Amino acid sequence: MIQSDPGLNSLDWALRASLVQNGFTEETVDSPVGRQTCFTAGTGAPLVFLHGAGDHAGSWAGVAPQFTSAWRVIVVDGAGRGASAPYEGRITMEAILAGLDAVVAGHHDLTMVGNSLGAWTAMVWVARNAARVSRIVAVNGGPVRGLRPDLTLTPANRDEARRLWEAMVDTSRRAAGDIVLDELIRKGRCGALSRISIEDLQPWLMDGRLEEIAVPVDLVWGESDQLIPLEYARKLQRGLPRARLTTIPGCGHMPHLEAPDRFVEALRAVLEQTP
Repeated sequence: MIQSDPGLNSLDWALRASLVQNGFTEETVDSPVGRQTCFTAGTGAPLVFLHGAGDHAGSWAGVAPQFTSAWRVIVVDGAGRGASAPYEGRITMEAILAGLDAVVAGHHDLTMVGNSLGAWTAMVWVARNAARVSRIVAVNGGPVRGLRPDLTLTPANRDEARRLWEAMVDTSRRAAGDIVLDELIRKGRCGALSRISIEDLQPWLMDGRLEEIAVPVDLVWGESDQLIPLEYARKLQRGLPRARLTTIPGCGHMPHLEAPDRFVEALRAVLEQTP
């Protein structure tokens, strides 16, 4: 029996299937925290996609296939998410880093694209493995404080879910129906988010230590994000030794899902620039 995040719904499975339909191969590797899953396609230097806290590899299905002609694309199921172990207990940064170690073992000249917690993960991992990385693309996320304390990622009711939704998306998409809100509540209760503690992640913050990230960082930001707003990106840009900021208007916290075509355009432009 294939184990996976119990929070996945039919749309999540369709997104994962879409990766395979677009030429990706689902692969598994052993790690100290159990079997890890990723989807790979293409040839060239490795381009690694890391999703956010409650997501999975399928969240990149609308954009990752656009890069396989020039890159060896690796779309990761982060530890404890998607089909990657561990399947029970807390999902810690230690587990996430151990899983990522296993997936990218043997690869060099990496470009790492991470959204939200995926961006935080990439920066922490790169601080330890800078010699193997050519650049980071951080999408609406990073390793310093700034998440709004008045919002919860695991809403208990529709009011909390509505406030979370409205913070994550552009104003044009804020009229969420009860089905959307109830799904946010369900995933917060049953999915991977219920196993991730912000308090557990605090020791991995890099406030005052961003100079440890020596590789170039491109910050790609949905301008409408109110969960991790644009000022957070500017704070990162001021603290990082080598950082550029590209913004995408009219979308929020997950531009690869909210505005995939414009995100692909922005990411292509970033990758075509000299690091």
